[in-house]
Amino acid sequence: MADFIWVVAIVAIIFVACPAVFLHYQTELRKTKSISADDERLVDDLWRTAQRLERRVEALETILDKEAPDWRDDYPERPNA
Repeated sequence: MADFIWVVAIVAIIFVACPAVFLHYQTELRKTKSISADDERLVDDLWRTAQRLERRVEALETILDKEAPDWRDDYPERPNA
């Protein structure tokens, strides 16, 4: 009788508990695949900040081009924009 209980327990673990755990985490993974509203706002804010910084760099490069036209020669690794 004790052997029968062990067999039932092992079969239950293999055929019930393992698939249940697998399906649970698969469902959780599907839930987290989409981006949340907070993450979307953060990405949007970062995008706007990057655009603002890019405009500032372009403005500085324009000023440097007028004030010191040879400044790009000192930075050959930087592409001429």
